[in-house]
Amino acid sequence: MKLSGSQILIECLKREGVQVVFAYPGGVNLPVFDVLYDEKDLQVVLCRHEQGGTHMAEGYARATGKPGVVLVTSGPGATNTVTGIVDAYMDSTPLVILTGQVPTKLIGNDAFQEADVVGITRPCTKYNILVKDVNDLAQAIKEAFYIATSGRPGPVLVDLPKDVVLAKTEFKYPDKVYIRSYSPVYKGNKWQIKQAAQEILKAKKPVIYAGGGVLSSDAHQELRELAEITKIPVTLTLMGLGAFPGTHPQFLGMLGMHGTYWANMSIHNSDLIIAVGSRFDDRVTGRVADFAPNARIIHIDIDPTSIHKNLAVHVPIVGDAKLVLRELNQLLRTSGNGNLGQHQPWMEQIEAWKKEHPLAYEQGNKIIKPQYVIDKIYEATQGNAIITTDVGQHQMWSAQFYKFNRPRTFINSGGLGTMGYGLPAAIGAQCAYPDEQVVCIAGDGGIVMNIQELATAVQYKLPVKVAIINNKYLGMVRQWQQLFYDGRYSSSFMGDSPDFVKLAEAFGAVGLRATEVSEVDDVLKEGLAASGPVVIDFQVDQEENCYPMIPAGAAINEMVFSDPDKGSKKAKGQKQEEKADGVLTA
Repeated sequence: MKLSGSQILIECLKREGVQVVFAYPGGVNLPVFDVLYDEKDLQVVLCRHEQGGTHMAEGYARATGKPGVVLVTSGPGATNTVTGIVDAYMDSTPLVILTGQVPTKLIGNDAFQEADVVGITRPCTKYNILVKDVNDLAQAIKEAFYIATSGRPGPVLVDLPKDVVLAKTEFKYPDKVYIRSYSPVYKGNKWQIKQAAQEILKAKKPVIYAGGGVLSSDAHQELRELAEITKIPVTLTLMGLGAFPGTHPQFLGMLGMHGTYWANMSIHNSDLIIAVGSRFDDRVTGRVADFAPNARIIHIDIDPTSIHKNLAVHVPIVGDAKLVLRELNQLLRTSGNGNLGQHQPWMEQIEAWKKEHPLAYEQGNKIIKPQYVIDKIYEATQGNAIITTDVGQHQMWSAQFYKFNRPRTFINSGGLGTMGYGLPAAIGAQCAYPDEQVVCIAGDGGIVMNIQELATAVQYKLPVKVAIINNKYLGMVRQWQQLFYDGRYSSSFMGDSPDFVKLAEAFGAVGLRATEVSEVDDVLKEGLAASGPVVIDFQVDQEENCYPMIPAGAAINEMVFSDPDKGSKKAKGQKQEEKADGVLTA
């Protein structure tokens, strides 16, 4: 029996185990949506903007480890996905993006809603393809899912002309894929793993530095075993949070630009760094020339191009983190010779650093500190929520003050730093886990960039909770302007618009607000208990800065901890209120 290209596409998605498709219809992909009309096994979530739909797919993928699927039309529908595609590419998120295209005979003729999406996305996809023949469609979809999820995960785009999805052919889905030019290495070199074990046995001041690759390979158990076998402290990147329990006594917190003092000092003074599924990006290393000057470096990563990319390493191991760590752990168990875990002086030094500069903030009786809101969200959710964030100060405070004990529970835009990411990503995560508590922590700047997706949450009755850390500024921009531009707040003041409570109600969601410390607990309790989407406007201290901070161009040990000039000039229109007493320490 012959099937149309649209029917073949949907059957392929079902064969790949897809359950949710984030989609927006248009002229050239209407044949696909017509097939979806009668489909009972696939949930179609209608986004309000294709960028939002792509971020939803990212949130779904990051929460589940399964590929997120996006279905959009040609032209602007396709180009609107580009920000999400780049975001997924930088954060190694598996996506399959299905874009409509004008009929093949019109390609290149500047037809209505034509765009060369294959050319546009070539630099930011792991692979992309224009399907010109319906007989090639099933093979293309099989390869798309294989490439998106194997090796270092990433986005794959399949461009589907209208005549291809209308044409008919016999359907045969390939059992497996073989691509001669694409063959990821999963098992690490045995000699190099043995060399890594020897380095670990010799080290006096070792640190495990792990990133998002641990989550991608589901290697969190193996990472914990390595840490507990060796008694080595662990620090995580922003993308790696949740890969090691945030309440574990060996956890140092996040490292890097807004990492903890003790994590950064541990890296700087270490004699061995065991890097797992991380890429030594600039937000972690600071000034590369002075990064960990006395350390030997073991680097485990499935992507060979990430090794030696930003700095030289001594023991490179290309392979899947789960498989490599499993073999390394076994080797350490059998060849420890009593040398494992002999790091008590090192741990005492780290503890001294922790006491020297703890994560702390002043919280008085009236003005709400943003860190206090994060603390209260952690307390109210008992640390069990899936947290998504936008980008900026609130993102860093979430990383600092919310303790993530489970993998895949902190979802944010790391590499690209995409404002507008948090709300749609939360919707995607909530679609994956309808019964889980999902909280989006956002800034008043980022939330409006994709606020239209609140309509999606309301339509599908997704109980996403949005906590807006509202300081009436583009907070991180304002902080940099204060510290490095003499307090000249150029275009960073956001003002009082919109009224987020009224805006939430206009969408059909619940809107709440807290303007004083005494109101925080009550609105959180009410908001988290509500059955549908909720937006809570926390109006916080407008001048609070995010510390510690490594200034641009500084080394990882050259952190600042407070405003250099408390008397710096204030922005026009900014309220000055007396700061109350009191200190809270996380």
